[in-house]
Amino acid sequence: MKKEFTIKRDAYLNQLIDHRHNGLVKIITGIRRSGKSFLLFRLFKEYLISTGVAADHIIEIALDNRRWRALRNPDACIAYVDEKMKDKSSMYYLLIDEVQYMGEFED
Repeated sequence: MKKEFTIKRDAYLNQLIDHRHNGLVKIITGIRRSGKSFLLFRLFKEYLISTGVAADHIIEIALDNRRWRALRNPDACIAYVDEKMKDKSSMYYLLIDEVQYMGEFED
């Protein structure tokens, strides 16, 4: 059995946690292959689920993945997110990796 080695990145995770409801978009920056996606899709998602956030209230999109290529179009991405948000009165978390692949992402 392969043993998994995990770097917890507690300082960065705690920054996400501490600022998650301040009304601002969070941007994780850093050099290539430094663990940004792991921090977002694994550590932060695990934290959210451990605090009672339903898994279907966490929407993950990795725009560098060919499967998500259609969502590089901002209108298609909005439609996808709207479709996933079944309960409009609840909090959802949108985790987008490699957002620079999306045209007009600044909007």
